[in-house]
Order: sequence, then structure tokens, then C-alpha cells
Amino acid sequence: MIVNTHRAVASLAAVSSLNELKLHSSGKVREIYESGQDELIMVASDRISAYDVIMAEPIPDKGKVLTQMSVFCFETTGDIVPNHLLDQDVPDEVAGRALRVKRLSMYPVECVVRGYFTGSGWKEYQRDGSVCGIELPSGLQESDQLPEPIFTPASKAPAGQHDENITYAQAEVTIGSHYAAQVRDLSIRLYSEAAEYAATRGIIIADTKFEFGVDERGEAVLIDEALTPDSSRFWPAAEYRIGISPPSFDKQFVRDWLETQPWNKKHPAPALPPDVLAKTSEKYREALRLLTAE
Repeated sequence: MIVNTHRAVASLAAVSSLNELKLHSSGKVREIYESGQDELIMVASDRISAYDVIMAEPIPDKGKVLTQMSVFCFETTGDIVPNHLLDQDVPDEVAGRALRVKRLSMYPVECVVRGYFTGSGWKEYQRDGSVCGIELPSGLQESDQLPEPIFTPASKAPAGQHDENITYAQAEVTIGSHYAAQVRDLSIRLYSEAAEYAATRGIIIADTKFEFGVDERGEAVLIDEALTPDSSRFWPAAEYRIGISPPSFDKQFVRDWLETQPWNKKHPAPALPPDVLAKTSEKYREALRLLTAE
């Protein structure tokens, strides 16, 4: 990452309680409230989801970790692309886990960049020899570093449905050729610079997901969360091995535990035991400490 050039925009006086605000939307792990005509307050909960199912048990401090990691990303990438962050002037009950952000139109495409082979990209390559229509060399193994980062967009599915990998051509149809090229190039640059920085902190960013909105000038703006354990796979460089899925600083620990349970990956999910909750919380906090020294 690079030198911080982001400057928070002064906001309106903070309201005293979320109860004074209108709920704009509620997702699997966050709520968004309206705060004036052009502003939103984005609140990260401690909820965690796996396989698109929300677990009943929260992960301690998860929302605070995600919020602070997003702030770090926004503040260190401002000279690559503008972002929606205004400030952290939010109601007291959500201090530390909420951001005041600009209200923008959203591109209905998730911008995934892969630097290493894992997850759904690895499964697709095993089946088709390609990922999102991108032909790749034969003989690659799980967790191999790709020759160069690739942009593999996904559809943004309605609530309750699964996002699906799509080709770049499909992304062009969805948001137009100009904007598809814009978010592809921005995503690859953001990933590349973040991966270079993370390497100095002993972390491999295997892949990550960005989301973009569009401002009044028609330019892309980085939104949502960015470079967090919920939107990225962070691997400890010291434990990286080709041919296996390395341990990671994200919810993979929860997924791995769930894979040992007799569960059909539909609601309701098995109850997460205390040791899984504690270990997952520890992994999130460790990612924050390693990447930001906070």
C-alpha cells in the first residue's frame, strides 16, 4: 500500500442514537442507516455467515476489526481511487464498528481479484481449466501463485441467493464496457499494491473482493468494506505450502469446523462451540495487528 492521501470530509453533527435514523437496509453481517440525504451510517455486526447462512453465535469484536481494517484500506489507497468514507462520527452505541459514508449508486458486480489458486476459482479450474472464462496454464496446483493477478467478477445476487462467478464479457453486459474496464483496472491495482504491502507484514493475500459505486461525475468510488478477513483470504506467509489450503486469518476456520459436522449447509446451522468462536475472533484480531500494527 501507499502513503495516505485520504482526507475525511467534515460531516453533519452526529445523531445521538441509531433509533433516530431510518434503516436503509440490513444484510447478513451489517446494517445501513440513512443519515441525511447524501450520507449513510454503515454498521458492522459481530455476525458471521458461512455458505450464505448466518450463524446464531456472534464472533467477539469482529465488527470492530472489520471496520478498522476498512478504514486503514481507505486511508492508504486514496490516491488510487476515491472511496465513500466520510468519517467515524457515529452514534455512541456503534462507535468503533460503524462508518459515516457517502450515499452512492452501486455497481451490481463484485470485483474479485485472485493472485493464488484457492476456493471456487480452484474448483472451477479443476473442472474447466479456466476461471471466469480466463484460460490458464495446465498443471497448476491448489494454492499455486498465478502468473499474474486475474480479475474474476461475480454477479451480485439478491438476498438469500448465491453470488455466481461470471465472465468479463458478462460484466460488460451488466455495467457497460467503460465501467467494466475501469473497475477491473482499479481492482487489479488495489490488489497488487495491497499484496506487496502485506508481504512486508508476513501475510499473503490470496484473493480479495472489492465493490464500487459511481459518483455524480460517473467515476468509480470504492465502497462497502475493503481488504478485510471477510472480503479476502489472508494466509500467514510462514505456513504457505503449495498443494494444500493454508491456514488463514478469516472465517475459513469456521468453514473447516462446519465441514466436520453433519449439516446440509442450509438454515439452521450447527451451534458454533466456544473454542471455535474464540479462535476465530483471535484470527481476526491477529490480521488487524499484523497488517495495521493496531
